[in-house]
Amino acid sequence: MTLFAIALAFSGFTALCLAMEKHQLELYGKDKASPARMRAWRIAGWVLLTVAFALCVVAGGWAIGPVMWLGALTAGAVVVALWLLPYRPNVLLPAAVGAPVVAGVLWLVS
Repeated sequence: MTLFAIALAFSGFTALCLAMEKHQLELYGKDKASPARMRAWRIAGWVLLTVAFALCVVAGGWAIGPVMWLGALTAGAVVVALWLLPYRPNVLLPAAVGAPVVAGVLWLVS
């Protein structure tokens, strides 16, 4: 479940990243998204982070769950900010879509 929370945090931070005009210009050039699409990215990002929080609280209870969530946020943000966005920006969106799917399948299988 922790891997799934990390994947959701990573996807949430990617969505919040895509909600910023600066990153839209970096990733897509002058074909930036409309304000409505950027608002949708922002809402999706916060929803994904909230679901990650809920998973961590279910897994660890109220005593450890928020701490697990902060760890998941840190791991997801490090991948976005220090690896994919500066060095592999074209891989960012496919990885953000695929990470929760793979982690969810691994969680269901185990």
